[in-house]
Amino acid sequence: MQKLQTKIDGPALLAPAVLEGETEFCFTYGDGVTDLDLDMNALLDFHREHGRIATVTAVQPPGRFGAMEIDGALVETFEEKPRGDGGWMNGGFFVLSPDVARYLTGDDTVWEQEPLRLLARERELACFRHDGFWHAMDTLRDRNDLQRLWDSGDAA
Repeated sequence: MQKLQTKIDGPALLAPAVLEGETEFCFTYGDGVTDLDLDMNALLDFHREHGRIATVTAVQPPGRFGAMEIDGALVETFEEKPRGDGGWMNGGFFVLSPDVARYLTGDDTVWEQEPLRLLARERELACFRHDGFWHAMDTLRDRNDLQRLWDSGDAA
């Protein structure tokens, strides 16, 4: 698989000249930090094994607040900043077949809207569950949290 060296945004990523002869390519938003295998071998193998047009990496983000289970007026359990809430979310790392181009209607297509919804509805979106480290890098707070983790020496 060739690596893309050019900054390409949105649906333009699927330009035929870039993907000519490729059977799949990796795609990321670039705003998440993870310990996902950098060679993407596990993700690529999963994508190939499941034979779908698209594979999304699902993650459980770190909790932001403490979580409680409540029974009437009593707290049954309390956990400070648990990992996720049991749900999985789009971690922003994909393996895609060039066939995904048919789900893009133009340069204003929002990948997270109709294309992903339609791929899921048509059962063409596989889900690779990543249980390792993942953290968003969307805000100054995220940046500061990640910097603190790095400075602590526990980022490995």
